[in-house]
Amino acid sequence: MFRPLLLIFSFLFSGMAVARMKVATFYPLLTDLVRQVGGDRVEVVDLISTSGDPHHFEPSPEDLRKATGARLYLVAGLGLEAYLPSLQTIVPSTSRLVEVGASLPVLHGSCDEADHNHSDHETDPHWWHSIDRFRRATTVVAEALATADPEGASFYRTNAATYREKLDELERWTRSQVARIPRDRRQLATTHSAFNYFCADYGFTPFSVQGLNQEQDPSAATLAKLVADLKQHRVSALFPEVETNPKLLSVLTRDTGIRLGKPLIADGTNSPTYESMVRHNVSVIVEALAAK
Repeated sequence: MFRPLLLIFSFLFSGMAVARMKVATFYPLLTDLVRQVGGDRVEVVDLISTSGDPHHFEPSPEDLRKATGARLYLVAGLGLEAYLPSLQTIVPSTSRLVEVGASLPVLHGSCDEADHNHSDHETDPHWWHSIDRFRRATTVVAEALATADPEGASFYRTNAATYREKLDELERWTRSQVARIPRDRRQLATTHSAFNYFCADYGFTPFSVQGLNQEQDPSAATLAKLVADLKQHRVSALFPEVETNPKLLSVLTRDTGIRLGKPLIADGTNSPTYESMVRHNVSVIVEALAAK
């Protein structure tokens, strides 16, 4: 007669075991990362949809209401979220705000002597285009989850180790693909300066029409110098970005005769996972640059 009672208690305790920690994310690739590491112990509240623009997104009161009860608030950091100072003032004292990029090695905007602008020495926030940095970010997220939920610490760290192995494989695949591009053709010309980390990791020379964000429209002098640089370095393709206006690149293709490649995913939007974004971008770049 005790069997029904045992079944009832078993059901009750199993229900308690699946109670999940709420985590609010303000960047789509962090949403994927938290799901990879947190698994079924976390409830992820994605406050920026995959169709949004992280450079222009600002959480609304309704967005913040969705985050009510979250024990962790995760942002990409390094200046990507202009609203971060305001967010810091409203995060509850019982929660923790983690700027994931803050502990990663950073790059800065490159100096352009012909048209020096305020982005030249800004911290480049696009750290996710380095697989090595995303691997490090996996550890940052795992430790943040472990601190907020000590009982799940071993679970998070095990998942993080498994995901880092997947990133190692992604790194090997990326290097094997990039190796198909002759070194004298490794120039990456994009809409805005979002791929510096990728270029640094894989030996590309970066060129961009805009600065570190898409609001920094180039001056006439900058465009003239860019046209000259593209011709001098024999750049073979210009890459637009998903969800951006290709007008400026169209002008450059007209003035330089350089062909337009397929769109790249710059800010993690329009991609369900980090791996799918990397594979898309690498495939597009290799397709355009590997063959003459």
